[in-house]
Parts: sequence; structure tokens; C-alpha cells
Amino acid sequence: MPEQLTSDLLNSIPLPGFERTLGELRLVKSVSLNDRGVCEVSLELPVPGYPHQEKLEQSIREKIASVDGAPDEIAITCSLNVKGPESGASVGLRVKNVVAVGSGKGGVGKSTVAASLAYGLSSMGAKVGLLDADVYGPSIPHMLGATGKPEVREHLNTDGSVIQRIHPVQHDGLAVMSIGFLVAEENAVIWRGPMLHKLLTQFISETEWGELDYLIVDMPPGTGDVALTLSQMMSLAGAIVVCTPQKVALLDAVKAIAMYQQVKIPILGMVENMTGDLFGKGGARATAAEKGIPFLGEISSDPAIRIQGDESRLGELFKQESAARTNLLELCSNVAMEIARQYLAKPQAPTLEILQ
Repeated sequence: MPEQLTSDLLNSIPLPGFERTLGELRLVKSVSLNDRGVCEVSLELPVPGYPHQEKLEQSIREKIASVDGAPDEIAITCSLNVKGPESGASVGLRVKNVVAVGSGKGGVGKSTVAASLAYGLSSMGAKVGLLDADVYGPSIPHMLGATGKPEVREHLNTDGSVIQRIHPVQHDGLAVMSIGFLVAEENAVIWRGPMLHKLLTQFISETEWGELDYLIVDMPPGTGDVALTLSQMMSLAGAIVVCTPQKVALLDAVKAIAMYQQVKIPILGMVENMTGDLFGKGGARATAAEKGIPFLGEISSDPAIRIQGDESRLGELFKQESAARTNLLELCSNVAMEIARQYLAKPQAPTLEILQ
């Protein structure tokens, strides 16, 4: 194996889509020559559904080929190690990224976007949880077709004491929590703010979510106190604002953006839902540009999305090839990239090494 053919050789390669190199992000795990003379490269990717993997692999092959005596055959393997601010650490959770999906008003498809993000990111290999924080109008259980009740189990605390933890419902590979599992669909929830705060605290800090790359939070519509509770409890990766293209929805979306900014939750960007002939097109993109925030994508008015959600089969959209699936996966990739961009753009704490 040529002396230059080490991990250091690849550290200067820029990671496409980010203003950082492989070395800065510590993404090169190993470079070795096997007994068949094949150069084996092992990488970690910081996001699921990374859209520039082919370009990155080409840069790696060109770099290795530039070394004198380089092998003719190069095998590159990529694993996933999602990056994030460890949003759940402050409340004792092992959750890297908590993402709020909100809107300025109801009826814009916020729950559909939240559930689609959860399914899409999971299909790309990430570990995902979905929290329905819309206590007054929970729709996630119906949309997913998820049934059952969260279980309360005893756990041994670090100090030896016994504590009780809530275990979310497991459905289609997702960990899911919603008051919809506890209250019949036809019953109304009539609570004041303190009860809402208590329930949300239980759903987050007293729930055994396990190790998650993403916890997607389906927010209630408007600018109520759920966002304030979340901002006080943990460091969110950011918020996504969903709206439809028409002006009346965009006016409320702008209020939602202002609310997230006021409570110091980073804005990941805007999503335009139900774009097409009925509601128009391009309103969210223009608003995002005006506000200087990312535009994450648009979801067309595809009847398949509505039908699958209404029939409690939203997850099936991600199991078959279709225009809707392609559209939603592109949105998921954009969201994952933006979460990583905003996190990796911040100064990272240095890794401490113990001197021998």
C-alpha cells in the first residue's frame, strides 16, 4: 500500500453541500488495502438520503487515483451517523434532532408533512420518532393507522431507585406518541394551558423514546404556548413552517415564523403544501426569499397523498414507486440537509483526547 494512501489523503476533500471538509467533520473512518489489492474506503455520512453521494465518491476515486502506485480497484462503503445538537440531552433523552413542524393556521396539511417526514427519514435509514403535540385535534394515529396505547413500565434509575417511564406506540418502525391513543376520536379535549404543558412534558421528558436521530413534533396550528414549552425544555434543531400558496395562508405563516424567532427556535425553512391549480403555486417560495429563510420544497396536490392519509395508509406511499413518493422523499432529503447545514455551521466543541 503506498505510503500516501491513508485517511489523511481524503481529509481535504470538501463534502458537497456543506462548507466543510471530510477531515473537519471526521467522516473518513478508514482507508485500507485488502489481500486482493482493492483499496477499501469506509465513510460516515451525516444525513440520510444524502443527495451528493455520487459526486463525493467520484472525488474520492480521483484523489486516490492521483497517488503513485494507487490500486486500480476502489471500494467505497458508506454508513449513516446523523449529526445534530443532541436536542434531548437537557431532559435526559437520547435524541439528536427535535424538529417542530408548525403552521400559522389549520388545514394546510401540517400533520401530513410531519408524518411524511417521519416515514421518509425512516425509509432512508434514520431512527425516527413522531410526537403529535396537537392535543386539541390529534390526527397522527388516524393518518398512520396506528392503534394501541402507550405503556407505563418501571425502570431502574442511575441512583438505584425505580422510576416509571412511558413507552410510545411502535408502528411501521416509528415510535409514536399522541393523546389520540388515550382519548376516543369522537371526544373533545377541553384543557387549559397548564394541563397542556404537563402533558407535553410527560410526552417528551417522561417517555422512553430510545435512541433517535430525529423526533418530529407535529405542532398545533397557530402561535400558542406549545412552542414556548418546547423552547424552554430543549435545544431544538429547528422548526419547519408549512403553508399553502394562497395569500391568506401566507399571512398566517409569517406570524408563525415571527413566533419561532421570538422564542429562539431556529427556522429550518418553509414548505409549500397542496401546490397546484387549486391554490396556486410559488407563494411560499417567494415568502421564504423575502424573509431570508430556506425554501425546503413543495408538495403537489396529489390525490394519492390525501387518499392514503384519509384511509390510514400514509406509510404505503413510501413502499411503492410513485410521483408522490419521489416528491416527498426529495422534501425529506432537503430537510435533513438543512438540519445538518445549520448544525455543522456552528462551532463544534473540540474532541478531548487523553494523553498517554
